[in-house]
Amino acid sequence: MDTRQFTGALKPGRIKITDPFWKGYLDLVKNHVIPYQWEALNDRIPDAEPSYCMHNFLVAAGRKQGKFCGMVFQDSDFAKWIEAVGFVLMWDRDPELEKTADEAIDVVCAAQQPDGYMDTYYIINGLEKRWTNLMDNHELYILGHMIEAAVAYYEATGKDKLLKAVIRCVDHVDSVFGPEPEKKKGYPGHEVIEMALVRLYDVTGDEKHLRLAKYFIDQRGQSPLYFPEECEKNGNTCRWADGPHGFGYYQADRPVREQTVAQGHAVRAVYLYSGMADVARKTGDQELMAACERLWDNIAERQLYITGAIGATEYGEAFTYDYDLPNDTVYGETCASIGLMFFARRMLEAAPKSKYADVMERALYNGVISGMSLDGTKFFYVNPLEAVPVASEKDQLRRHVKIERQKWFGCACCPPNAARLLASIGSYAYTVNEGAVYQHLFIGGEVEHTVGGTKVAIAVETNYPWEGNVSVTFSPEQPVSFAYAVRIPGWCAKADIRLNGQAAPHTLVDGYTVLEREWQQGDTLEINMEMPVRVVQANPRVREDIGKVAVCRGPMVYCIEQVDNGADLHLVKLGANPAFETTFAEDLLGGVVTLTSRSQAVDTEGWGVDTLYRQDTGEALVPKTLKWIPYYAWSNRGAGEMLVWVRR
Repeated sequence: MDTRQFTGALKPGRIKITDPFWKGYLDLVKNHVIPYQWEALNDRIPDAEPSYCMHNFLVAAGRKQGKFCGMVFQDSDFAKWIEAVGFVLMWDRDPELEKTADEAIDVVCAAQQPDGYMDTYYIINGLEKRWTNLMDNHELYILGHMIEAAVAYYEATGKDKLLKAVIRCVDHVDSVFGPEPEKKKGYPGHEVIEMALVRLYDVTGDEKHLRLAKYFIDQRGQSPLYFPEECEKNGNTCRWADGPHGFGYYQADRPVREQTVAQGHAVRAVYLYSGMADVARKTGDQELMAACERLWDNIAERQLYITGAIGATEYGEAFTYDYDLPNDTVYGETCASIGLMFFARRMLEAAPKSKYADVMERALYNGVISGMSLDGTKFFYVNPLEAVPVASEKDQLRRHVKIERQKWFGCACCPPNAARLLASIGSYAYTVNEGAVYQHLFIGGEVEHTVGGTKVAIAVETNYPWEGNVSVTFSPEQPVSFAYAVRIPGWCAKADIRLNGQAAPHTLVDGYTVLEREWQQGDTLEINMEMPVRVVQANPRVREDIGKVAVCRGPMVYCIEQVDNGADLHLVKLGANPAFETTFAEDLLGGVVTLTSRSQAVDTEGWGVDTLYRQDTGEALVPKTLKWIPYYAWSNRGAGEMLVWVRR
C-alpha cells in the first residue's frame, strides 16, 4: 500500500456528523457561537470588552468616521469568523447566515486599496508606514487569515469576491517580498501566511502562491537577521531582544532547517511548523520535513501538557525548556492547542502515524474545547491545570489565569479560532490517498469518498468519547478494493477488531489497523476498544508533577473541582486502591461520564490557624470520596478551585 501521495483531508462538506457529542458542538457553533461572535465583532455584547473589528473596516471603507481602535491585528478576528461561517455553510447552506457574511465581505472588500493592500491599521493610520514593522504589526498574519477565510467561503458557496480580493493582495505582497534584488527580504513576525498560501495554491494551482510560501519559510532566520535590520532602519524596538527568548521568540534566530527545539511564542511556532509541513509535502523537501519531525518530537515528548496544552509561561505566551510544565502558572493558550492540531493534521497528511493523531485527539478533547463554555458564550484564553481563585486575584504571577471564562477579550484571537476549528472538525477525522482511507478520529456520521471512480459511502456509529465501540459500515456503488486504516489510540491497551462479525485479518502499521480488501455493500467493521480508567504519572524530570498522578479515561483527562469536592484540593491524595466507578450523568454538564474514587485527604485538625511550622509527626489522613469530571467541562458551574494532578 502506497501511503506517500496523500490527497489530504476530506472537506467538511463530505462528512455529515451525527454523533451526539460532536453534532452538539456543530449545532452550538452554528446557532449560538457564530451569531454571538458576530455581535461581539460589532461591539454589541453588554459588559464585554469591545472588539472594534467591524468598526475599523467601516472606517477604512469610508462608510464611517472614526479612528483605528483595538489591537493592530484586529482584522484577523473577522477573517476567522468568516472562515467558520464558510465551514458551516459546507454542511448547512443557511441563506440568512450567508447573507450576513456577504454583506460583511462587501464592507471588507470596499476597504481594499487600489494596489490590493488590505490592512485597516495602516489604511486608517497611514499607508506610508506599511511593511515597516513586519516583526510586530501582523500585516502578513492578517493576510494569512484572510486567505484562509476566502478559500473556505469560496469552497462553501462558490462566491469569489473575497477570494479575488486576497489574490490581488497576494500579488501586491509578491511584488514587495522575494529573492529579487529590488524586493524586501522579510518574513512575518507572526506566522500563518505560510500554510494559508498553500491552501490558496490548492485552489488556484498558481505556482506563485506555493513559491511565496516557500520563500517566507526559507528566508526566515537567514543571516543577517531581518528583524534587527528592520528595527535599526525604522526605529522599532524588540521587547524580547534582551530576554531569554531573543529573536527565537519569533522562531527567527536561525534558519528553520536548523531548528531542533520548539521555542518562542507557542502559537507562532506551531503555525510556522504547520506551514513548513505543508510546503515540505507539496515540494518533496525531505530536509524540511525532517525539521518538522524533530520539532514535533520535541513538543510531544518534552513540552506537551497532558491536556494537549502548550506554552508553559505567560512571559511571551511561550515555550520555555524541556520538561518545564508548571500547572498553576501555565499559559496554555487555546489558540496554541488549536495550532497544535493544525500541525498534527499536516503531519498526518505527510505520513499517517498514530503519534500525530494521538496528540491531535488529546488537544481536541482537552486543550481546545476547554477554551469555550458549554453554552458557547464565554471563553478561556489561558487553560490551567490547577486553579485557586485567591491566587488568580492576588498573586501577580497568576493574574493571567482566569477562574471563569470571559465574554470576550480585547485580544480575542481564541474565540473565533475555536469556532473555525469546531466548524471544520470533520476534516480532521480522515485523510485519503488514491488507495487508502485513514480514520484518525472517532466521530459518528456519514462520509462520502470516491475510490478509482467508484463512490463509497461510509457510515460510522459510536458513542465516543464515553464508550470505545465504533462501527463502520461500507456502501460502495459496486465492489471496490482499497485499504481502510483505523487508528488504535495510544491510550488503548486492548482492542477487538471484527469484520462482519468475525475476527478480522489485519496488519498494524504505525498504530493503525489496516484492512486491505474488496469492500462489498453492507460490510461492517467493528472496533471495540477497552476504556478503563487510567492513573497516569509524568516523567520524573517534570518537577511540578513528581509524586503526583493524573486520571484519564479514553481520550479524556479528568479533574476535580471545588463544587463537587470542597475547598483545599491540594490536601487530596489518591490512594493505592481508588476503586473508580464510572457513571454517565445525563443531566450534568451537557451529559458526561463522571468518576468517583476512594481517596484520602490530609487532616488539618490539630494544627490551628496560628501554627505555621512544627516538628514532623507525619501526615494524618482521613478518608475522602472524590468526584471527577472531564477537564474540558470545568468552570461551568461557578468559580472555584480545580486540580488535574493530585498527590499520590
